[in-house]
Amino acid sequence: MQTLERWLDEAADAGAPAPTAMTLATVGGNGQPSARVVSLKRLDPEGLVFTTALWTRKAAELRANPRVAVVFHWPPLGRQVRIEGRAEVAERELAEELFAERPRSHQLQALVSRQGEAIEDLGVLRTRLGELQSETAEDPIPCPADWGAVRVRPDVVELWSEGDDRLHERRLFERDGDKWTGTLLAP
Repeated sequence: MQTLERWLDEAADAGAPAPTAMTLATVGGNGQPSARVVSLKRLDPEGLVFTTALWTRKAAELRANPRVAVVFHWPPLGRQVRIEGRAEVAERELAEELFAERPRSHQLQALVSRQGEAIEDLGVLRTRLGELQSETAEDPIPCPADWGAVRVRPDVVELWSEGDDRLHERRLFERDGDKWTGTLLAP
């Protein structure tokens, strides 16, 4: 995890596009996999944290099966990190803290749009967004009760570094209780 933190910093320093973007793969109750890109909001000693509305498809899939996979990919650096673990809703205080850090436009969008639900027209949402902007002026936007932080607790971490000779370095780390074991894998 320390290497992941360093690689995230190096990706940002190198100007990699969206260095905190991570592909999150879940599995629904029907066994169908689903993947989408989310933003890493925090890397803490317990795992990787992202935020979402708790009524979304991804949140429902996490409740049905908390096993997830995450991938970071930084092509300019020739690096990739693959993580497998368990997702859980984090403490409410963290959700509120991270919601408060969001740009105001993102906070308002979270109140206006039920992400992933079928709609007839974006115009209705845009009208409601404009109304909310006027109604709330500069008032702080409270974190919605159905907004949460999700923490992915890693069990497996693979660090991949591109080799010019196609002999890529792959280091696999697996959790066994509180201990991690490392293995070098053939490319």
